[in-house]
Amino acid sequence: MSPALRRALARLLAADEFRTDPVTLASHAGDKWFSHHEPDVAALPGSVESIVRILKFAHRHRVPVTARGAGYGYVGGCVPVRGGIALSLIRLNRIREISAADFVAVVQPGVILERLQNEVEKRGLYYPPDPASRADCTIGGNLATNAGGPRCLKYGVTRDYVLGLEVVLADGTRVRLGGRTHKNKAGFDLHRLFVGSEGMLGIITEATLKLLPLPPFRACLAAGFADLRGATQAIRDIFKAGFLPSAVELADAFTLAAARQRTRSRLLAGCEALCIVELDGQERSVRQEIAALARVIATHRPVVLRRGFGHDGCEQFWKLRREFSYSLRDTGLTKLNEDVVVPRGKLEALFQLAARLQRQHKLPIACFGHAGDGNIHVNVMLDSSSRDQLARSERALDDLFKGILALGGSITGEHGIGLAKKPWWPIAVSAEARVMHRVVKHALDPRGILNPGKFLDP
Repeated sequence: MSPALRRALARLLAADEFRTDPVTLASHAGDKWFSHHEPDVAALPGSVESIVRILKFAHRHRVPVTARGAGYGYVGGCVPVRGGIALSLIRLNRIREISAADFVAVVQPGVILERLQNEVEKRGLYYPPDPASRADCTIGGNLATNAGGPRCLKYGVTRDYVLGLEVVLADGTRVRLGGRTHKNKAGFDLHRLFVGSEGMLGIITEATLKLLPLPPFRACLAAGFADLRGATQAIRDIFKAGFLPSAVELADAFTLAAARQRTRSRLLAGCEALCIVELDGQERSVRQEIAALARVIATHRPVVLRRGFGHDGCEQFWKLRREFSYSLRDTGLTKLNEDVVVPRGKLEALFQLAARLQRQHKLPIACFGHAGDGNIHVNVMLDSSSRDQLARSERALDDLFKGILALGGSITGEHGIGLAKKPWWPIAVSAEARVMHRVVKHALDPRGILNPGKFLDP
């Protein structure tokens, strides 16, 4: 942006909504991925009206606008690679309404997910999507990436809870889509089009989210196995027996070795694979089901099998699960976290692919994640100071994504494409589908100002 444009934008905004100081620009240059690029200005609007003014200005002058929430993404989705305006939504952080009668919450995009969940649960309601960063990530970021988490198995992803949206389009047009009814077939599901669009179609300024009754009871099983095959076969038989857990998580030997070092947990002793299964519902039925589930798992001879009941009993296992990512960082190696997903029946093949790549490229690969829906985080571990390892990691990622696609999977289940997966976009999606994406993008953002430089750029 030229100095004249910066001054013109500043005049449109309040003093606390417009920042060009080095500290603020640096803090708006990226997310949890490795790429950073500073914007020309950072806009921190306190109202939807300010966002409308920003976008009208940017559209008129063809200034790039890259929206961001809390900056907890893993693929560089909010890196302002073309400079321009970094548009932070963190100040739009009001929970406007929680309706027990309609089972909806109306929230602004800057609301922290954990805060929303705590507030609805106080009223006996439930908002299930639960990415691991829920204590830090915002609803807007969840919407932009269609975030998931362990409970997706039973309850679905963020998109499944979006009833309506308020969106400001690239030219500043303010539009409401969908509503607050749990069924609505008046036209296309346009509100869902914006979920997972990575900030390239419009700026979400309000969301009406579906709520459920809060399950009154939870129970968990943690099962450790001597090998990964025993764990994957146990998971297969869980579904074969007719169970639908709220979550099924799985971790491999490398992940558990790192977690043992960090947590000193006795649960992990002798385990080469760990499976965590959670059930929820009415207490009597959950207690009966967890006993039956334990009998199914016991047929696969786990080295350890423990149960937890209620919030505290379950949290002992989930607290350990949340340490996995930090445990891998404790190794001193750089972690390339790839959120690949395969059809549920190809789960064992995914782990076999990871083991083959580890041998082929001579790099440790740690796998853990949401086994219940085939979404496993494959972490290529490397010494980032080594040029040789960096080169080998690139080849390993290329082979990983090609292998995942050959299994009928997808290169991303939760995090999105962003910059990190942009090189593989052409092989992940058909040519015809890529044309459709560009048609939609051009219709809603004809001047290409929203989050440019990402996977829809030529």
